[in-house]
Amino acid sequence: MNSISDIRKWLMQFRTIVYTKDRQADLELMEAEMREAHQMGVLSQEMYQKAMLILRREKSALSDNK
Repeated sequence: MNSISDIRKWLMQFRTIVYTKDRQADLELMEAEMREAHQMGVLSQEMYQKAMLILRREKSALSDNK
């Protein structure tokens, strides 16, 4: 996983589409979905860490632009 797009594609494998028209809410929902997938053992530790880093960077960039 290298981007938000990769995270969205990964989530789509499980028929999970995150789109609320609110970028901040989308990022928070994706973070929750990734956390749950990791807790259930569907997502490896390495991929989980990469995904969370990407999501946190995006959230940070979003808050910097406001």
